[in-house]
Formats: sequence, structure tokens, C-alpha cells
Amino acid sequence: MHTPHRSLVRALLSAACTAALGAGLLAGTGTATAAAPSAPEATAGSKVVGYFTEWGTYDRKYYVKNIETSGSAAKLTHINYAFGNVTGGKCALGDSYAATDRAYTAAESVDGVADTWDQPLRGNFNQLLKLKKKHPGLKVLWSFGGWTWSSGFGEAAKNPAAFAQSCYDLVKNSKWAGVFDGIDIDWEYPNACGNTCDTSGRDAYRTVMAALRAKFGSGNLVTAAITADATSGGKIDAADYAGAAQYVDWYNPMTYDYFGAWDAKGPTAPHSPLNSYAGIPKADYYTSATIAKLRGLGIPASKLLLGLGFYGRGWTGVTQAAPGGTATGPAAGTYEQGIDDYKVLKTKCPATGTVAGTAYAKCGSDWWSYDTPATIATKMTYKNQQGLGGTFFWELSGDTSNGELIKAIN
Repeated sequence: MHTPHRSLVRALLSAACTAALGAGLLAGTGTATAAAPSAPEATAGSKVVGYFTEWGTYDRKYYVKNIETSGSAAKLTHINYAFGNVTGGKCALGDSYAATDRAYTAAESVDGVADTWDQPLRGNFNQLLKLKKKHPGLKVLWSFGGWTWSSGFGEAAKNPAAFAQSCYDLVKNSKWAGVFDGIDIDWEYPNACGNTCDTSGRDAYRTVMAALRAKFGSGNLVTAAITADATSGGKIDAADYAGAAQYVDWYNPMTYDYFGAWDAKGPTAPHSPLNSYAGIPKADYYTSATIAKLRGLGIPASKLLLGLGFYGRGWTGVTQAAPGGTATGPAAGTYEQGIDDYKVLKTKCPATGTVAGTAYAKCGSDWWSYDTPATIATKMTYKNQQGLGGTFFWELSGDTSNGELIKAIN
């Protein structure tokens, strides 16, 4: 599984799914009551959470060691390890070879020590233990689901207590004791459509998060990546995110992938706009609308992190330099069409303009949008003005080898 990418709207909501969900989308919103055990208010704004992908060890050759050598480890407060699977109503290992078995050479290893054939734990998990030894304050959470593996949450929601128990047993397995400080749930999307459509009902998300908190207790972190769809009757309205907020330490609203070349003919638009702008293809598809909607539900600002993409999205067949142009399809990317890492784009197609607090560029007939150190600085000003709990990003390997983007967060 080397290609799962999270997307806000990779597929349009099908008519069938909409009909199946029906009026549940528009049901009333719950309100958060008792606060979850969480960091003191004084730390609001300081969290820096980066996703590390399990499959990065393959084609990308991005190892846990790279988190250290790029300077990122010194800047991060938390790492989200992506992804565990959700299947048969339980949390499950994604790729056991990458997670626990792959032998690292001395040159590839965090501490310069090679793995041996007979050591009980190898792979990413052992490398994360070595990284934590170097950075004792660094916390690691295991993320479950994501775009590709969220279809299992509907089954999990039928017996939340059993699901929570399975997750706890896996995350806290003695074979990798000390690696994980909690769990992150990336359900895309409860009672709505992502890669597949979920019909578990509006309350399912809250009951699942309540069960996870009950099982993991106050001594472990429970967080979640959530939809950024702030439209009326959209994905935020489909589930009780406000009611579930009391059970999470924080939410990671995925304020990126608002627009992209799944709309093959355009219009070209920045995938992670901070604000609205004249000609935005869809109302309420921008970061500040997402944050405003979630805060309006009563979710505390300190429990919301600002989401950044360390990649760009692009189209080809574009003649217009400004946003809003027509296209013929997705631009070529290193691993997948229509998407590429910041570290590639900064030289392949350097930013020529900014719109709505993010950057864009036209190179030949290709048009790309992505965040730069300068636009991240703009977003940090917004984050601080809002009193948000911090920043998170997808994902570490998109940054330069010297951590240009993560340095702009701090």
C-alpha cells in the first residue's frame, strides 16, 4: 500500500449515497460538554504534528532517520504514523514488513547502528523508538484509516467498545512497547462519502470516539483528522463532531485538497486557500471557513489544529496564468498524477503568484498550487490570531532535505 493519499473530494458525492444518507445530514448539532483530558491552555498554538507514511520506506526512501537529519524532529511535538487498517470491526497492522520487520543498515538508521537478524523489533517502529530516545519530549500516535482504509469504520461503529479494545491492544502491544503515546482516527468520512460511502448515522462518530477515550483513558492521546467541508449540509454537518469533541485532545481539520485535478477540466484553483477569493469555484471551500464553522459548533479553538499540505496539486493543458483557467487533465507528478511534493515543485515550477493566502505557478501548460515558507508564515499569523492549538501537516517526506516548510511553521 504505497499510494493512499487523503483527499477531501476525490470523488463526487454520488446521488445514491446522498439518497441513502437522507435527512441525517441535516439533523441538529450536539454540543460538547465536559472537556477531555488535554494539555493546559498555556500550550495552545505550540503543537506541530507531522504525518509519517508507512509506505515512505519504499519508492520515496524516506526513513525515520530523515526526520532527524532534516531538522524536523527538533521542531515536531507529535508524529502521526500513517496508517493502520480498520477491518473486521478492528484496528489492524497496515504493512507489517514496513512497520516491524524491515532491517535497517547503519547508514539508514536513526542512531547509526544496523539492525541484526535476531533482534525482536525492526522496521519503522524500532526506528521511531530510536528517534524518541534522541527527543524524549516527542510523542507518536498511530493513525488508523485514511482515504484508502476508511471503509472499515462502519463495521467498527456497530460495536464501538470492541473496536476500542482491539485498537488499544494493538497500539499498546508489548512487542513495540513505548512507541505509541495514543491513537489518531482518520475516518474519511463518518455518515458521508469518501473513497466509499458510510451510512452508520449521525451519532456513530461520537459513540466511537467516546469508546476510544474510555479505553485509552487520560494517560493517552486520542485525536482525529476530520473533514474540512464547511458547506451547508456538507460533511461537517453529517456527523456529530461537536458532541465528539469532548473525547478528543484535538482535531486535525484537513484544510487542503479543497480543489484538484479530479475536476480534470478545472477551473484551476489553489488546493489549500486560507480565505475566499473572487472566482473561488465553491463557496465555503477554504480554511478560514472550516475553522469558523467548527468554532461555531462550540469546539474550542485550542482543540483545532491548522492543516497544511507539504505538496501541490496541478493541472495540465492550462493557458491562463491566474487561477480560474480551464485544463485538459491532471499534471504529471512523481508518484501520482495531479500531485507532487513541495521539494519537487519548488524547482520544477517555482511559485509566481499568491491567491487567498497560498501560492500558485504556471510552467509551460502546467498549473500548480502549493504552500511556500512565505505563505505558511501568513497561515501562522492566522493560526495565532484564532488561538488555534497548533499546526499539522501531510506529510513529512514532501519537505526539502533541510526542512524548509517545517521551519516556517515555528
